[in-house]
Amino acid sequence: MSEQKTSGTAPARPGRRTPLVIAAVAIVAALGITAAVGLGGNDDKSSGSGSAVAEVSGGTDSTKAATVLDRPFTKPALVLTDTKGQKYDLRERTKGKPTLIYFGYTHCPDVCPMTMSNIAIARKQLPQADQDKLQVVFVTTDPERDTSAELAKWLPAAGDPSFTGLTGDFSAIQAGARQIGIGIDPPTKDKEGNVVSMHGAQVVAFSPTTDQGYVLYGEDTSIDDYAKDLPKIIKGENP
Repeated sequence: MSEQKTSGTAPARPGRRTPLVIAAVAIVAALGITAAVGLGGNDDKSSGSGSAVAEVSGGTDSTKAATVLDRPFTKPALVLTDTKGQKYDLRERTKGKPTLIYFGYTHCPDVCPMTMSNIAIARKQLPQADQDKLQVVFVTTDPERDTSAELAKWLPAAGDPSFTGLTGDFSAIQAGARQIGIGIDPPTKDKEGNVVSMHGAQVVAFSPTTDQGYVLYGEDTSIDDYAKDLPKIIKGENP
């Protein structure tokens, strides 16, 4: 989980907690046991965001960015609002389509825009038919500031105009994130008045053949990593 601080105007460089989920998953995979996914932190305090458990595939290839789950996540039953102010039923609108889901916020100074940019650049390397199939969904963790209009301005610049941005009630967003092992906390303010947002930084890939989330990517996933894996994800294959 990343702790990211921004001011009400220009974002300041955050003090961040590096997500431990990917490292933990790699270790657990080697041991052949079950891992708690998406709630990493570097202290002993609970985030209070709940947890989800996923069984990691036995492969331990450290050269791969993807973590493949033996027991995939079910797509969250989220009905939110898109950048046009229209209702968006996540399950209905992405059914049978290769889908990447990421929870973040527009005032994020580094991880969120980097993740969207990496996916966007990798997507452009696909044949046009595959680009059209791929669904990338960005769900805000800061809905009070991230209105439909704000997402409509930010997402094309940070990522791609084809990406879907969603906002809505925070409790619904938090519950949906928890269903796929992503921990997020309500935004708070520190003593200086900076907004602090903590959220899991994983991208979850959903298969077009099963609509199940079977692949996780961490914040260090590169453009090349996505470019290599996306053709398989679009076909419903494991990277």
